Amino acid sequence: MANTIVKIQDLVKRYGDLIALDHFSLEIQEGEIFGLLGPNGSGKTTTINCLLSLLSFDKGKIELFGKEMTPVSYDIKKEIGIIMQNVAVMDELTVYENIDYFCGLYIKDKAKRRQCVDEAIKFVGLEDFVKFYPKKLSGGLLRRLNIACGIAHKPKLIILDEPTVAVDPQSRNRILGGIQELNRMGATVIYTSHYMEEVEQICTRIAIMDKGRKVAEGTKDELKRMIKNTETITIEILEIPDSVLKEIAGLTHVYDTDYSDGKLAVYCSGGKHNLTRVLEVLQNNELGFGRVYTELPTLNDVFLEITGTALRDKEE
Repeated sequence: MANTIVKIQDLVKRYGDLIALDHFSLEIQEGEIFGLLGPNGSGKTTTINCLLSLLSFDKGKIELFGKEMTPVSYDIKKEIGIIMQNVAVMDELTVYENIDYFCGLYIKDKAKRRQCVDEAIKFVGLEDFVKFYPKKLSGGLLRRLNIACGIAHKPKLIILDEPTVAVDPQSRNRILGGIQELNRMGATVIYTSHYMEEVEQICTRIAIMDKGRKVAEGTKDELKRMIKNTETITIEILEIPDSVLKEIAGLTHVYDTDYSDGKLAVYCSGGKHNLTRVLEVLQNNELGFGRVYTELPTLNDVFLEITGTALRDKEE
């Protein structure tokens, strides 16, 4: 059985009359890549700051690695790596010097630190840029430097807050692959992002927050099973009689339909062979149709149904 790395119990944080965290609880097991999702104002950043003991809270308890976390828990803090959304490096230091400086906060032995810095540089692919200053780096390379500074000391728990914002696709893929490799090497990861495709790609378990509360938790497949829409079938068809549309709407597992601009959308909840049944109705009524495709729900669909608003819409 995996060890519990993060345990948050009944956490409450108030800012005057505003309740930022409303009896929030969460457990993260060793070896997970745990996605923490929610719109701005949902409590994600407050949770992370409380977790790091950078922020006091009104009620509750936080344990990391089985020990209570406090502002002076330096033995715990040295096992944590933090990569926040805003790049935190020093412009007057080179790539190598930046990584060496942050690694030196945790590792005093020079030989060991040199090895860790070299490994971090190789890990993020910055071998050709060690003498560069941050202002000379592209956005993607700067993100890689930020990650290297956060993981050079080989932390057991890594917190990444929006690490791929405003980077090119190549750098994004490298960062995501790097996170998975860190996880394979033994790190437990907390990952926040508004890019749902990233979360689906790398996270083993996910919690959705809204208004300071945990509104859903599970694997991506478990979350998708929580919502009504399990499949959307779209068919290009020039026209469809109301009687046929009504027949499709009456099929088992079909809970809604929509026809507009030459496209028929059929929304299904559960069941198998839904597409086959819909096409049989069209064929039995001798109706021709064009392109057909089916879509499974996404995490954004889950967020939309659970909170009433799409996550990306809330962000924008």
